[in-house]
Amino acid sequence: QVQLVESGGGLVQAGGPLSLSCAASGNIFSINYMGWYRQAPGRQRELVATISRSDSTIYADSVKGRFTISRGSAINTVTLQMSSLKPEDTAVYYCGVRPYSTSEYIYWGQGTQVTVSS
Repeated sequence: QVQLVESGGGLVQAGGPLSLSCAASGNIFSINYMGWYRQAPGRQRELVATISRSDSTIYADSVKGRFTISRGSAINTVTLQMSSLKPEDTAVYYCGVRPYSTSEYIYWGQGTQVTVSS
C-alpha cells in the first residue's frame, strides 16, 4: 500500500506560476512511476506529467514547455512546477503512483484544486 499527500494548489491569475508537491508513504520501494493527473468538471481524468524511478519524464502536449515534473531529494516526493498558467488548466490535480507490479496507476491522493482566473 502507498499513501499520497498533496500540497499546493489554489487560485492564480492567468500567466502566473504555481507549484504542487506530493509525498508518498508506505511501501515506497514498490513505486515505479509517480505522476500528476487532472480532472476538470465534466471531463475525464487526464495525464499531466509522469516521472519514472530512473527520472525519465512524460508530459501531455498541452503542458509541454510550461510544466516541469521533478523528484525531490527523497525518492518518495515529486513536485509539479507550473508556469504560464491558462484558464484551461483549471482542474483538480491528483498525484498518482504506478507500482512495479502493474501497468496502471492504482494509488491516488485526495486531489488539490487549481483555479486559474482570466
